[in-house]
Amino acid sequence: MTVREALLPIEEVAEKLGLGRERLYPYGPHMAKVQGEPPKAKGRLILVTALTPTPAGEGKTTTAIGLVDALWRLGKRAALALREPSLGPVFGVKGGGTGGGRARLEPRHEINLHFTGDFHAVTSAVNLLNALLDNHLHQGNELGLDPRRIELKRAVDVNDRALRRIVLGLGGRAHGVPREGGFELTAASEVMALMSLAQDFPDLKRRLGRIRVGFTHEGKPVYAGDLGAVGAMAALLRQAFLPNLVQTAEGNPAFVHMGPFGNIAHGTNSVRASRFALGLGDYVVQEAGFATDLGLEKFMNVVARSTGLIPEAVVLVATLRALRYHGGQDAYGMPDPKAVERGLANLAKHVENVELFGYKPVLALNRFPSDTKEEIALVRAFAEERGLPFALSEVYAKGGEGGLELAERVLEALELPHSYRPLYPFEAPLEAKVETIAKRVYGAQGVEWSEEARKALKAAKKEGCEALPVVVAKAATSLSDNPRFRGRPTGFTVRVTDLRCRLGAGFVVVYMGGIETLPGLPKLPQALGIDVDEEGNIRGMDY
Repeated sequence: MTVREALLPIEEVAEKLGLGRERLYPYGPHMAKVQGEPPKAKGRLILVTALTPTPAGEGKTTTAIGLVDALWRLGKRAALALREPSLGPVFGVKGGGTGGGRARLEPRHEINLHFTGDFHAVTSAVNLLNALLDNHLHQGNELGLDPRRIELKRAVDVNDRALRRIVLGLGGRAHGVPREGGFELTAASEVMALMSLAQDFPDLKRRLGRIRVGFTHEGKPVYAGDLGAVGAMAALLRQAFLPNLVQTAEGNPAFVHMGPFGNIAHGTNSVRASRFALGLGDYVVQEAGFATDLGLEKFMNVVARSTGLIPEAVVLVATLRALRYHGGQDAYGMPDPKAVERGLANLAKHVENVELFGYKPVLALNRFPSDTKEEIALVRAFAEERGLPFALSEVYAKGGEGGLELAERVLEALELPHSYRPLYPFEAPLEAKVETIAKRVYGAQGVEWSEEARKALKAAKKEGCEALPVVVAKAATSLSDNPRFRGRPTGFTVRVTDLRCRLGAGFVVVYMGGIETLPGLPKLPQALGIDVDEEGNIRGMDY
């Protein structure tokens, strides 16, 4: 099968997995929500992660899509489970989140833009909660909320640094209570995180009620449930909670649902999407955001333990441009064998990280046109020295055909022994969890805590968050908390700047370095190259 000239009707895509039309809620001819409960899981989960990326990303999504297409070519009933793209990167630095070349999702423009409205629903639910909170302050503040200690932020799905910190309620008594506030990216919101982790709708409502909005003057936490917000938020999210079904360019099924970021959240698609994929497919390929120090670590320590979604194989995606970058080459699109050789230290750490959790990764080298035979040979030799399964992935240029070698290595890896093991017990102190991640996964020498973080840590323990897993928000382009540290840095100390208890999501967010939950646009954002032609076709969003 090759890339199709015309997309399959979504009903035909569903039929490939034995999913009847009565279970679909179509959004046009090529997208649909899937209704009802997922079947009992029967599929085998394959997790895709990567080495530390360049600012442009290294093609995990493209590789995951091409791998599913290749599995179908080998006669395997496979399905994808991926996150929805956020408009932040679509119009910002990275561009779309639907893969590229001949390994892509379709209809890609709809998926990259408004899709089925899930992000709009999450944004609306977050902002409704904020509106109810500010109205509560205006109407007498019966709960005694301290306006100086409200931590809830509004949401927007566009990178806009000017909205990070704002002043609300100006203009006199008729316009609300003045206070400081701000926005964060929809993908960074707690509602997005809990939507992706909720097991069913009653669980979703319980989690919504546990969103902490702030504290009283006496220091008592106040939750969304205290404001009576859960019912209305649930009404906004009811349809968005249903997973979306789309297709690859080769007409194979893909569940695409929710989109928490890997550097400021846990970075995986919804549990519901994964459960549908595992209940209907024999093999399921799922991506974990960014590199092993972020997406993989959080999947293994947070998602797998809280949901029971245990991978049976791990694919580690590498690119020569990232190896050049981590070998000190700024012009990482140009061949440089010496830089590749130096950059292999970064890849070695990511191999070790996968092995920490009990797996031997399949190393997939995502090929670019600038790659040379000499450079490819260096990575192949690296894999051979470590006894790693290796495949050259050419899915961008060739679609599923270019992923056959990778698919075969993955099928072989599924038969190898593995022993999933998280890195820390839930009952460990929060400081110990953070130190374990920093030392074992990042390779840090130690952890420093700011005074503000120490206060937040004390409050989190008092609130009963000690037994929750940890989600670290840190730079994605370095193993450390400093984005300027390339390769495999050593002798560094990470610094915790803040800590937030997210009882709705079910984890504690630990902030390291200058991480922002609302990124800004670059000097030349992707948005400047996007347009619609006279025939109504979108241009500038094909990657």
